[in-house]
Amino acid sequence: MQRAKGKLGLFAVWFSAFAFCLSSFASATAGQEPVTDTAPPPIKIISPDEQKRLDTKTDVKDRTKISIDMMKVRIAAAEKFAAERNFPEMYRELGHFHGLMDDALDYLHKRDNGSGKVLDSFKRLEISLRAVAPKIEVMRRELPLRYDPYVRRLMGFLRQARAKATDSLFDDSVLPAKKPGN
Repeated sequence: MQRAKGKLGLFAVWFSAFAFCLSSFASATAGQEPVTDTAPPPIKIISPDEQKRLDTKTDVKDRTKISIDMMKVRIAAAEKFAAERNFPEMYRELGHFHGLMDDALDYLHKRDNGSGKVLDSFKRLEISLRAVAPKIEVMRRELPLRYDPYVRRLMGFLRQARAKATDSLFDDSVLPAKKPGN
């Protein structure tokens, strides 16, 4: 009988501790926004006017400069909208930036025939993308949670784009590998 009272008392202590933890967890999460309400990623697109401007340039350096200028305009617009707390427009501008970034990188990779003529353009693109990363990070800090997942992924895409541009600078076409037997 004495042993049954001891087990019942121990059960009551454990149950009370469990109920306390459960109630404190419920009260701690009551004031937070639900994370399930995330915004879908913006469309990665280049506007028709931007595409026309890009198509008029056939020289790799000129096209890269125009792409970089258009990306700077999109980031500046996104920063302006972020300062105004107009997050849907900021989000849209980041989608346009993403499209321009991917297009510039794809264009340079298509034009890279191993002759080394596009290396300066890869370097110029990487340097301009390096300057964009802190700007996006500053915008991300002020965002509502619903926009955060895409902006975090955009930072990852930006790092990957920089790595692809830098990898082209250190490819075998720049410094040929030594052939066996030499």
